[in-house]
Parts: sequence; C-alpha cells; structure tokens
Amino acid sequence: MAGHSQFKNIMHRKGAQDKKRAKLFARLAREIEVAARMGAPDPSQNPRLRSAISAARSGNMPKDRIDRAITKASGGDDGTVLEEIRYEGYGPGGVAVLVEAVTDNRNRTASEVRSAFGKFSGNMGEAGSVAFMFDRIGRLVYPRAVSSDDDMFEAALEAGAQDVSSGDDGHEITCDPDDFHQVREALEQKFEAPEQGELIWRPQNSIELDEQKASTLLKMLDALEECDDVQAVSANFDISEEVLAKLAG
Repeated sequence: MAGHSQFKNIMHRKGAQDKKRAKLFARLAREIEVAARMGAPDPSQNPRLRSAISAARSGNMPKDRIDRAITKASGGDDGTVLEEIRYEGYGPGGVAVLVEAVTDNRNRTASEVRSAFGKFSGNMGEAGSVAFMFDRIGRLVYPRAVSSDDDMFEAALEAGAQDVSSGDDGHEITCDPDDFHQVREALEQKFEAPEQGELIWRPQNSIELDEQKASTLLKMLDALEECDDVQAVSANFDISEEVLAKLAG
C-alpha cells in the first residue's frame, strides 16, 4: 500500500459510504469554487475549472451540485474568501506528510490539522520542511478496457504526457503539472473521462512501516482527511502485504 492521498478499506457499512460520498462531493465543490474564483466562471475559458467539473462528473456528483458550486463562486458577494494552503509535517516512523487544504479561516484549519498530527504522535513542520521529498505531477487513471497498451501509449505521448504505465489494473498516465489540463482534455476527446485525474505529490522514496507504526499513521491520515477543509493528504510510506493483512484481521 503506497502512501498517496487515498486509502481503501476492505469493508464499508452503508453509513460510512454515504459519509465518504458527502465528503467527496464537498471537496469537489470546493475545487470548482476555487477554480471559478481564480479564473473565468466559464469552463470554456478556464482549463482548471473544466478539469474540476470533469473530476466532479467522474465522481458521480449531481449536476445541480456542480451548477450550485459555479454559481456560488461566480456570485462572489457573500464575503467568503477561499485560500489554498499547504501544511507539512511528520507522522509516526518519520513519515513525511503533506496536507492540502482550501479554507475561509486559516486559524480554524491550522488548529484542526495540528490537532490531528499531535493526537497520533505526529509533528507539524515549517513550510518546505518535507515538500522537497515529493514531486508534483499530474496523474490520470483509465480502466484496462478503454484502450490497448500501444494505443494508450501513443495517445498519451501525443497529448504531452511524460510516462504511461499499463497493467492488469489499468492505465496510469503521468505528466508535468503545467501540462495536466492539456493532457486530460486530449485524452478525454480520444477515450472518455478518466476514473481518476488529479495533481498529486508523489514521494521520491518511501518508508516501510511495521504494524504498530502503520496502524497509528493510518489513523492520523484518516483524522486529517476528516477535516472539512482538507482536500488531499500525501505521505511517503509503504505498508507490506503481510502488515496490511494483520491490520485488516
């Protein structure tokens, strides 16, 4: 299990699924709002907004929720100022952690993030304290059935991607963050909307954790992701299949 911003549990109750869906929709809506406020509210003139809307559709977000987010952002008369903030720190075992948030209240968000770090033996650091251990990349994921390996490779490289990895789980395309919107739009025209499409922090190296540290770290990451203002969490850890089996048991 590699340390990116998403974690899969083996079993979910419906209540937990509904809660996660609501959280996902809230995050997608915030990204739409930020994109619309920072650029034109017209997606045809705003690549980031087009990508945010496409991601919302891929996440099965209802059209009326998407429209409300755009309307709220373009209205801009409620006095709300949204800021993008990145927090950095360390978790159990010396794992480097990056937290991306969108907030209208810096003090509230910083307090919640600091609390999540502290509760599970982590420590917040200064800006830049761990970011150098990650590379910022664009990442797109397509299901295996969408294309042959050769066709996906050719289409991705023609679109401007840096790398393509195809396997039984599907196709993963990575690109420079400045080219993300261009690559995404080119591939959507040729295939369809990707299962996942986002800018992520990819760790340069990973720290393997034992059962105890892995358990504590996963609880900390869950706590961070539960913060309403948090959009994504990235960390440079790795958990072996053996340790995962013990945690699941």
